[in-house]
Amino acid sequence: MNIKVMSYNILCYGPDEMHWTIRHPMVTDLIKRECPDSFGVQEAHYEWMKTLSASLPEYDYVGVGREDGDKEGEFSAVFYLKEKFDVIDSGTFWLSETPDVAGSKGWDGACHRVCSWAKLQDKMSGEVYVHMNTHLDHKGPEARTKGLQLLLDFAKNFSEKVVLTGDFNFFEGCELYEQMTSGRLVDTKHAAEDTMDSITYNAFYPLKNDKDDPAVIDFINVSDDVKVNKYRVLTDRPDGKFPSDHYPVVAEIEI
Repeated sequence: MNIKVMSYNILCYGPDEMHWTIRHPMVTDLIKRECPDSFGVQEAHYEWMKTLSASLPEYDYVGVGREDGDKEGEFSAVFYLKEKFDVIDSGTFWLSETPDVAGSKGWDGACHRVCSWAKLQDKMSGEVYVHMNTHLDHKGPEARTKGLQLLLDFAKNFSEKVVLTGDFNFFEGCELYEQMTSGRLVDTKHAAEDTMDSITYNAFYPLKNDKDDPAVIDFINVSDDVKVNKYRVLTDRPDGKFPSDHYPVVAEIEI
């Protein structure tokens, strides 16, 4: 089964002309154009989620707000084509010492962090894959390290093929990156037959100065037995404008 998956940090708010209420048509237009089978979003608050759902009616999603397990705080939701897939299992866990406790904050993390996931079954072929999506902490090194380990351990629970998308807040090639890609999972960028090299966090550069330099921190990882045909970072800037301070990442794979 050939599928397309995406990871997209759509930025919860944003300053002035880069506020989410101005940017959202560019974000949803890009997703419509690419039409991924499933995609993970980061930094989507509840109003963002309502906007995505209204603008992309062909999709449904799995996910909850990270503050309370309902509507409060950012979602790390998994969207999927609802006419193509059945959700046969799903959930959200918190990246903390108590992952089953809604709203729990882990270790030295600055924010509550979650992973939402969906086990998706193609209605025609019966093929199944698991899409996990997350956003690791931007401040706490222990929270990133132990949060990543929770993700990797959770992925081991599945006999099915696994896709893990997210904003990981660590750089390509660092120690945590090597940990992420040294086991069952591989980075689609380096596994793809057709690939490219590009930053994924653009920091709205050069439209504004930002304390963080542009970098590669968004990844799509897949089980090492998944064939990866294509990897792309979508650097679109309609009319010279950035849809988000991150570029979406897309991979075409065979399950």
